[in-house]
Amino acid sequence: MHQAIIILSEDQRMLAETMARETDADILSVKDVEKSWKYYEAFVFIAALGICVRTIAPLLEDKHTDPAVVCVDTCGRHAIAVASGHVGGANELTRHIAHIIGAEAVITTQSDLNDLWPLDILAQRFGWVMADTHINQQIALFVAQQPTALLLETRDKGTDWMESHCLPHVSVFYHAEDIDMERYKLLLVVGPVMPETQLPTVWYSPKCLHAGIGLAHQAPITHLQSICKCISDHRIMQQAIVAWHTIDVKADEPIIRKLQEEAPVQLLTADELNTKEVPTPSAVVENHVGTKSVCEAAAMLGAATNDLLMTKQKGTHWTLAMAVEPRYERRGHVEIVGAGPGDPDLVSVRGRRFLETADLILYAGSLVPRELTLCAKDGAVVRSSASMALEEQCELMKSFTDRGLLVVRLHTGDPCIFGAIQEQMAFFDDNAISYHITPGISSFLAAAAELRSQFTIPKRCQTIILTRGEGRTPMPEKEKLHLLARSQSTMCIFLSASIVDDVQRQLLQEYPSHTPVAACYHLTWPDQHIYRGRLDQLSAIVKDNHLTLTTMIVVGEAIDNRHGLSELYSSHFTHLFRKATKE
Repeated sequence: MHQAIIILSEDQRMLAETMARETDADILSVKDVEKSWKYYEAFVFIAALGICVRTIAPLLEDKHTDPAVVCVDTCGRHAIAVASGHVGGANELTRHIAHIIGAEAVITTQSDLNDLWPLDILAQRFGWVMADTHINQQIALFVAQQPTALLLETRDKGTDWMESHCLPHVSVFYHAEDIDMERYKLLLVVGPVMPETQLPTVWYSPKCLHAGIGLAHQAPITHLQSICKCISDHRIMQQAIVAWHTIDVKADEPIIRKLQEEAPVQLLTADELNTKEVPTPSAVVENHVGTKSVCEAAAMLGAATNDLLMTKQKGTHWTLAMAVEPRYERRGHVEIVGAGPGDPDLVSVRGRRFLETADLILYAGSLVPRELTLCAKDGAVVRSSASMALEEQCELMKSFTDRGLLVVRLHTGDPCIFGAIQEQMAFFDDNAISYHITPGISSFLAAAAELRSQFTIPKRCQTIILTRGEGRTPMPEKEKLHLLARSQSTMCIFLSASIVDDVQRQLLQEYPSHTPVAACYHLTWPDQHIYRGRLDQLSAIVKDNHLTLTTMIVVGEAIDNRHGLSELYSSHFTHLFRKATKE
């Protein structure tokens, strides 16, 4: 956001410079406001509120186009959102400015005060488009907390956020036919299709549609009106179209050239179009251009799907079809979530949101505390996989995704480190199950935090090795512990408490016997214990304290090291954001 900080006198410059450093804003005089009003996206006045209001009043036109305006008192005690709070971003900027100077943020927008969704900026926040931006009536109903139906036709981070932050007066639906419209005063829709309703409505959609179009030779450009009317008649949001797709021989058609002015147009060969099986093939089309389908096949290829939202519609000199990108479809999905080392507060924000919205949580019960699953929504199924074979786990998850439901597979730490997810992903691939990974905090990071140690020491140790000893699972010959130990890096050894004698023997081949070690049991769990010592004491530490498999072994001189200073914050170390201090 291109911002200006407005001062009335040099007495305010120090406060202005503090804010400018954090916001990359320009500092201007109050006499510069009028001539720069259209240039900046936001103005922060350091002045009495009355002066701010009198200065901007003649310049204000519309909240959708006016810049954000914030007023900070000359003592820096209050930051006040003055104009364009939601749409212009003044509310968000007010909070940011207040944090910079330690002020109290003053925001008077009712939806903010009541922790309600800002309907007028949800599209901007989540990258959606809106059918209509003039929604004052709808906002008034929502702020009054009138019964509201929320129809979620698509799925993305925005809809996940709405579900996890659902409000008491909002009821969530996934199919329009399930909504009793007479029970509600307002309808919110996220998706490309609008149901038939007389309710006041706010209609959002991700840009997820691909339109396939077929044209007769030199079809008049006036036919665009009937094409747009077809889209409207099917209650589809035209703004949600990502791209148009057609056969390459139509590249110079007037309609195609006009469409290119508003959205990308992809040209496809007849051979490419022939790779798709379509609901309504045409022998006539095949005779003319060498493919049995243009619009349906083009829409499918554009969206990378075999399904159509709208099958072929035929007008005078044109055909039209629509498809939705599969990543936006509300279908079954598995999110593999890293639970972190154990403390429920150390799961990521995104991971927590998935846990709160999942229909099935399948967690690694032998390694993940059950407390992490207590945030599950009402009606969710929560199961431990500790006693399940891989086949049983996979079939359980598939039974949920087959019904279009959300599954969270909860693994300890970060799933990519000894997480045993590879075989599960192979099953998902083989069964065309949608899945994704949310990373987690690994126990080696928790070990560094609990040991209050930096595992990389300037000029001494710049490498961290994550590995395990050789137990029932053989280690590759080139990754034997004694070979890895040659670098004398910080080494974090997983899953090896039961073979500690062999671990100690191999490490002593390369590390000095006095090298610091730590045996970290149940890191961040309520019963966490950490035992420090020397490498030649490691076996005794583990055995004397009856430590089990849930123990991380750390070895290296980085443990408790306070020597070797970084140059990063030295006054002589320059970089993009800081110049050298003058002598």
